[in-house]
Amino acid sequence: MKSLRKITQSNFFIRLSSWEYWPFGIIQFPLMLYFAWLALRARSLFFFSASNPGIQMGGMFGESKFEVLEKIPPEVKPKTALVKLPTSTDNVVAILREHEFAFPVIFKPDLGERGHMVERINDEREVDQYLKKINIDFLIQDFVDLPLEFGIFYRRYPSQKNGEVISIIQKELLAVTGDGRSTLRDLILQKPRAKLQWHKLKVSFQKQLDTVVPSGKRIQLVDVGNHARGTKFTDGSRLITERLSTTFDFISKRIDGFYFGRFDLRCSSLEDLYAGRVRIVELNGCGAEPAHIYDPDFGLVRAMGVLFRYWRDIFVIARENRRRGIPYLSMREGIQFYKKFKLATR
Repeated sequence: MKSLRKITQSNFFIRLSSWEYWPFGIIQFPLMLYFAWLALRARSLFFFSASNPGIQMGGMFGESKFEVLEKIPPEVKPKTALVKLPTSTDNVVAILREHEFAFPVIFKPDLGERGHMVERINDEREVDQYLKKINIDFLIQDFVDLPLEFGIFYRRYPSQKNGEVISIIQKELLAVTGDGRSTLRDLILQKPRAKLQWHKLKVSFQKQLDTVVPSGKRIQLVDVGNHARGTKFTDGSRLITERLSTTFDFISKRIDGFYFGRFDLRCSSLEDLYAGRVRIVELNGCGAEPAHIYDPDFGLVRAMGVLFRYWRDIFVIARENRRRGIPYLSMREGIQFYKKFKLATR
């Protein structure tokens, strides 16, 4: 019985029993077959580049996060600055002062993927530590300390006047709650979603691991709402209303060349969300996923159906834009862009 419990509590079994943790390639393989069929129909491997002509490669990969943020209306985004490498701690501190940033702030790669190297920076010492790890240009962004975090997926066909919200997820940042008996180490290892992050958490909380957490005390373990960091995604389809679609249609139409993608944002309340009183920390184009499929209660077959529709939407939007005179990226241009992206992020 002890051996069985050890197996069922292992990281391998946790990942095996929940498809949201399966390797990327397993989920994407059948979709790649569908992609190949769509590429044949479009006669272009890079047809998706026309889905969001205002974003490099349509936002599939390699786009500058800073350039995308620059397109977003200023009243709904946090203050952001771009830091070019090579640089030094003194130079970064000077940028922080020039733009009147106050600690804590968020540092993130300009070409980041899946939350890699997105970190909360609390002081100049951590600035120095971050510079020792980062090897590409990065962003400094105000830390948006608002209680609610959402991912809003928007779609508008170029042939239609108005777009709509087609997916919404609410993010629950990874946290544990004390019981008055267990140490922080115990609480982390007892929670499957936190246990998968142990290799990072044992470093971040090394001085607190053996402290007994008082009953009812909640300790937030991460500051970034990313699935790869253990954040729980909850399907918020029930929150989609005509008012929500109208609000994000208004915001989206002010972003040149944007038709399809996900807003990652924070706000103070649901009323603020519906009214558009939000802070958009990131906008991802056609490379984003309708993240509600990662709700633990969302089945794999159902999720695959959503992803197939997602690729069909990309194809239809790109084809409509092409008919309006927007070309697909050529094979040569696409390969050159991909090589540049891989070189920058290796």
